[in-house]
Amino acid sequence: MMKKVLAAALALTMVSAPLASVHAEEEALEPITLTVFRGDPKDQPAEDNKIYKMIEDEFGIKFEFEFLAGDLDEKLGMMIAGEDYPDLFDGGNSADLIISNGALINLLDYISPEKTPRLWAHIEPQKARVIEKDEDGNDVLYIIPNYGLVDGEQIVNEVNGPAFFIQKQVLEWAGYPQIHTLNEYFDVLEKFLEANPTDENGTPYTGFDILCEGWRHFCLINPVQHLMGRPNDGEVLVDVNSEDFHTETFIDKPYAKAYYKKLNDEFQKGLISKDTFVMNYDQYIAALSSGTVLGMFDQTWDFNDATFALRDAKMDKNTYVALGLVYDPEYVDGQEIEEHYVNGSLPNIRRGFGISVNCECPERIINMWEEMLSDRWQMIFNWGIEGEDYYIEDGRLMMTKEQYDNTNNNNWKLHNKADAFFESSPKKQGWILDGDLKGNCWEVKNQPEIVLGQMVDYDKSFLEAYGYSKFADFVNPPIELAPYGEAWQIDYTPVDVDHQDFLDIQDKYLPELIMCDPAEFDALWDEFVEEITPSATIFGEFMWKAVQAEAAKVLDNE
Repeated sequence: MMKKVLAAALALTMVSAPLASVHAEEEALEPITLTVFRGDPKDQPAEDNKIYKMIEDEFGIKFEFEFLAGDLDEKLGMMIAGEDYPDLFDGGNSADLIISNGALINLLDYISPEKTPRLWAHIEPQKARVIEKDEDGNDVLYIIPNYGLVDGEQIVNEVNGPAFFIQKQVLEWAGYPQIHTLNEYFDVLEKFLEANPTDENGTPYTGFDILCEGWRHFCLINPVQHLMGRPNDGEVLVDVNSEDFHTETFIDKPYAKAYYKKLNDEFQKGLISKDTFVMNYDQYIAALSSGTVLGMFDQTWDFNDATFALRDAKMDKNTYVALGLVYDPEYVDGQEIEEHYVNGSLPNIRRGFGISVNCECPERIINMWEEMLSDRWQMIFNWGIEGEDYYIEDGRLMMTKEQYDNTNNNNWKLHNKADAFFESSPKKQGWILDGDLKGNCWEVKNQPEIVLGQMVDYDKSFLEAYGYSKFADFVNPPIELAPYGEAWQIDYTPVDVDHQDFLDIQDKYLPELIMCDPAEFDALWDEFVEEITPSATIFGEFMWKAVQAEAAKVLDNE
């Protein structure tokens, strides 16, 4: 059994009892171990991790982490079949699977303005998006978003989401050009690779990698919507300027054909290797970490480990810049497309930790989260220990170079940060709005003094060459968030069979289209469209109605 909770010591109080009850105070003294699952690969924290030791000392709680190894849906399916759930459950991008199968409790049974004022204040401004309805029409909240509940004006110093990425050395070599379109991007990659086929050690460069494994196949599928000028809506393109939010699948449209034909051209030129279509995530991160992959489409958070590895190795020129590319007019009947990769601040709906139905102490976890939303604990999770990990000068949060370098060191973080827990937990983001530290930022890398003050010299020179002050200057500012949020957050469960068929057909055909003989491309594309049309039609029509419903829900509450 996964559980190690001391059941005899953890008899639940009544749901209606305040969390500050005498019983809860006595219970908090009992040491327990919570089992935790994260739906992504991570390294185990060190045994002597100082933050986890603080949590154990204050809350009497230890964590037993399990991280994803292999396919996420397969792993979740096995857990669901055996009803073998951890106490804290992060289903990653397949969280809907564990929700629809009844694996998580409704957190609203434990959260209220009276019992948990911090947690309630955290979700209340976005409750129209965060709190949903179950099939019986009851309010439900299975997961408090792990990101996107932001205080104050949105801070964008760098692109944390989707983009076409390119190594900084490529742009330096090319004389710091402005790259805005698909053709310009591949043109500079081609020219660099022709002049520099290998790195200084004689290792061949790869021009462009495509991650296709599991749910991360968004690296293969999603670029089309961004090339059309929209932020991330998952697998559909939404016309936010139409009264009815016209929504369609994009992968089967002529404008998508243009992207995969371009990739086919680049494959024939040798920029894309066959290996990329069979790489697993670990192999992909290893390839990026080697410094030999010049470009890819991805989301920044998805390859952070590679960035940290390159930083650790002092390979700053091999780190990446996020570019917001759009189609050249020739691909879209002469249309001029405006780039919109960065969206307005958005709660990460149904992403983060839920509490499983097998957990014997849900109030204890809620009580811990309530306290952890205090300024003191948010400072610990984000900045560390004052005098050890950061210092305060004239009311400003500061770090020495050594302290900041530590935050980019994977090994140091395993001993000194609680990322495996904090990344999936409720958290404050944005500006610190009250108290002695008002005007500082919760997140280290958003702090103005850190953005430039602790930037490596290479990056400072790189930005100076472009006349920019931050890496977000390579893309347009955030646009206003659409009323429906982002369409990828919609629960696809009602059409899950057709949706899966829709995805499987893409996974089968798109690599073939990229690698096929150019003379066979048109016929293979027509075959792809014919096969995917039935599931695309069902999924697209469902999403159009769902987008309209989500928009109406939010607009009705404004």
